Amino acid sequence: MTPQPVLNRVLLAVTGLILLGGGLLIIAAGLDLYGRLDLTPPAGWPLTAPADVLLGSGDRSRWSSQGWWWWPAVIAALTLIALFALWWLLAQLRRRRPSRIPVGTDHAKQGVELGHGALSDAIAAEAGALPGIDRAKVRLTGRPARPRADITLTLTPVTAPDTALTALGEGPLDNARRSTGHDDLFAETRVRVAHHKAHRVA
Repeated sequence: MTPQPVLNRVLLAVTGLILLGGGLLIIAAGLDLYGRLDLTPPAGWPLTAPADVLLGSGDRSRWSSQGWWWWPAVIAALTLIALFALWWLLAQLRRRRPSRIPVGTDHAKQGVELGHGALSDAIAAEAGALPGIDRAKVRLTGRPARPRADITLTLTPVTAPDTALTALGEGPLDNARRSTGHDDLFAETRVRVAHHKAHRVA
């Protein structure tokens, strides 16, 4: 099992929902939507009118006694958090697809390349023909010199996942590694069973 990608997506989703909610509150207050739509927000609801601010004068003066460094430090910290969040998002989305994959044990000197579609289609066709596998979908990502295969298997209801994964590793994946010379070809497999929730395994 590989819970890390799932955890990353959950944290990104929660962070995005929090930021979206805050942004909608600011927009609603700035456009005076409550007054225009004759809506009464709950008691203590923040930012209900265009004149409302995130930090009132009392809050700003309360922290001014911390010294000249306080607000620059706060702004710098928030900037670093925003940059880290942006880097994190880009890292999750950066799953490059190699246009061509070098073939042979000496990738730098062979000069023979294989289109990513040809290799992914070959793996999918061979995997889909295995007993107990209804269909297979393969997508190649990563760098040309270090490709990785993202595989989705749909099993018949009577097929055991461990049996299917063993057959996949000893058959299509082993053939792909030997035929291309990429012994380090990493594969992440998502197993689906008809009308059942999917589980991700590596």
